[in-house]
Amino acid sequence: MSRLTFAGLETRPGQVWGQVRLVPLVREAPVEGLRMHPGGLEDLGLPADGCWYTPHGLTAEWTGDGSGVPEFGTAMRMAASTVRGSRRPKAKPRFGDRRTRVRFVPRRGALETYLPLAFRAPVVAWPEWSSRAFRHSLLPLPDRTYSGALVDGLADALRVFEIHPGQCGVLVYVADALSGVLVTPHPDDYRRLHPTLVEDSYGELIWRYSMLYDAVPEFEARIDASRVDSLADLRARARAVQREWAAFHDGALAAGLLDPEYHFTETCAMAEFRLVRYRPTFASVREAHVGEAIMDAQGRPAFLQSFRLSETHVRRARLLEALSVNEWRLEATAEALGLSTPALVALLHNSDLDWMLRRDVADRNLARHRGQ
Repeated sequence: MSRLTFAGLETRPGQVWGQVRLVPLVREAPVEGLRMHPGGLEDLGLPADGCWYTPHGLTAEWTGDGSGVPEFGTAMRMAASTVRGSRRPKAKPRFGDRRTRVRFVPRRGALETYLPLAFRAPVVAWPEWSSRAFRHSLLPLPDRTYSGALVDGLADALRVFEIHPGQCGVLVYVADALSGVLVTPHPDDYRRLHPTLVEDSYGELIWRYSMLYDAVPEFEARIDASRVDSLADLRARARAVQREWAAFHDGALAAGLLDPEYHFTETCAMAEFRLVRYRPTFASVREAHVGEAIMDAQGRPAFLQSFRLSETHVRRARLLEALSVNEWRLEATAEALGLSTPALVALLHNSDLDWMLRRDVADRNLARHRGQ
């Protein structure tokens, strides 16, 4: 598999609110044995005198026999062998997560998080990072991201738009630029997650589009009345117009997501499903999307979450791609890019990627670069 697909989903005509277009995705029948819900923690009896932070994220819950998943909080425990290839720690999770659940990257920080995860970047040295953050505060990233609440018109569109019967997903467009995608296995999951789209992160390009453009054209169905002689004819023509819109949407508006080839990295097997992260080939990409998906045995997306990268994100991704190809060796990567090692370290520092380096290595090379 090298491309994303909407197999098992049907595209419905989008709804427009100013410059925001939401295009619904509908399933004929829900995916059995898998459910998604907002990823809050249960009441765990944590000390009342502490301060606890739970990032906004998603939780997937599944069964091993394909049966329906019970409501949140009532799932039966399953043997640990139902999870294969997981990178979770072998020790018992601190918060008591069951082995029938997987928590996802918090969506507020997904744009900054998916790239290092997609390339299997080295683990952050958290003590050093915390010490630096305490001394110097958290400096702003070179590529600013914006909450959906700051994308003009998005909150209103999510509040007033109709949710279709059987709707399990949506594509979010701002000024007809694809901004993000969410697909869920069940219509009830989508209804729960629909309001949370305003909490997602969006790149600066999407925020600027929301401020620069006032409106986009609406899709208007036109049916030739002279060819309609009965109610059955009208239904047939309406279905034909719907198919024409779906073909136009998937081939034009969503082409930047569906046409490119992606690298897929499997991170977890969940009974008959598998969780993958995907990223494009950044060397020649026009429109870059990264995210996570849960695929069924036929390769159809039961869950899909996609975010669009800004140009600054793409430049950082190319650095990560070069490091990954050269097995995270600085000297080999610098030679491949035609740079000196100090110049590469300076580039990583300016791109806010120097958290992957030992502090002494970063400081020594930065000093050499400044002295050149």
